[in-house]
Amino acid sequence: MFIYFFLLRIVSLFNPKARKLVKGQARTIEQLSQLRRPGERWVWFHAASVGEFEQGRMLIERLRQQQPEVKILLTFFSPSGYELRKDYPLVDMVAYLPFATPLRAKRFLNILQPEKAIFIKYEYWPAYLRALKKRDIPTYIVCAIFRPTQAFFRWWGMPYRSLLGKFTRLFVQDDSSRELLAKYGIDNVSVAGDTRFDRVHQVYLKTEPHPLVEYFAQQSKKVVVAGSTWPRDEALLIRYLRENPEVRLVLVPHELTEQHLSELFQRLSGRYVLLSEASKNNLTDTQCLVVDRVGLLSSLYRYATVSYVGGGFGVGIHNTLEAAVYYSPVVFGPNCRKFREAERLQQTGGGFVIHNYAELAACLDRLLANPAEAGKAAGDYVESELGATDKIFGQIFQ
Repeated sequence: MFIYFFLLRIVSLFNPKARKLVKGQARTIEQLSQLRRPGERWVWFHAASVGEFEQGRMLIERLRQQQPEVKILLTFFSPSGYELRKDYPLVDMVAYLPFATPLRAKRFLNILQPEKAIFIKYEYWPAYLRALKKRDIPTYIVCAIFRPTQAFFRWWGMPYRSLLGKFTRLFVQDDSSRELLAKYGIDNVSVAGDTRFDRVHQVYLKTEPHPLVEYFAQQSKKVVVAGSTWPRDEALLIRYLRENPEVRLVLVPHELTEQHLSELFQRLSGRYVLLSEASKNNLTDTQCLVVDRVGLLSSLYRYATVSYVGGGFGVGIHNTLEAAVYYSPVVFGPNCRKFREAERLQQTGGGFVIHNYAELAACLDRLLANPAEAGKAAGDYVESELGATDKIFGQIFQ
């Protein structure tokens, strides 16, 4: 750990993201000491980044609703998570996690004195887990998932595996995780599922229409909504668009830089409309609407005949559940093996993995012609997994 954090400080001299992390974590203890008041009750939630935050979000909202007197600290390790959620209004403080050395962990907990600590999915910092255990502070991990390839279960993994015993309880997503832990004598485990299902269903119920996107979608009976796309995803989709003039594409890129929008403009030969410049007049004759605003994606899948979720040709697919909840068939690239929900969508007939353009074209041709069966399978799968928030909250806070 000392070597890791030392190297981070060196990297921060050249890397802006690392610099934000180093500077941000250094301020946390001082900020917390100024905010914390004697007699207050605090609960600590920790997420690596924004994806994990979304899994803890339902628990935070439930706690704020049912126990408003409790103060909530939310920490991130990743600068991207912190920057996106630093103004999240339902907690009392958002901060970087101080580097996990024994001294900093001790100082942090001496000031915060949390009633409970909740880690989301990943993040097993030895200094914090040992310090929490030493103070007998109930500590939980939620929405966790375990695989035999993880360090805990290698022949050299005993030091890592011992950290799992520091948790009061581990809430895992599936039976295979529970069974794997049981093989190693770890039985403080509950199978509770994934709170993201509850989150996307909540968004689904509260979604409001977007008039211009709705008008664009009404121009065709074959609409693809592609979310969190990267250049390799976009290259396939744009080719399909050119070969199928009756199809309409709502494209929500992962990156919204001027450079990337310029590249899209060239790839589409200028034949697209930016949402920021859209009107009913210029949406009638275009095949592609590029959404150049953040925060809309989860509500735009409602207009999809078929949804495409990006990232599968890179580091990994983005959130397929945001699309599936609208009873839309979901298509994605091959890097999806570590995503339980993507595997289950394929097994239930609501999700489809593609490896190249030929597979994409064949898949979209089939689904756009007859989306009903696959769409129902996707929506039914999400419905079947609801309830994780109730299970976890009931055991931790009641």
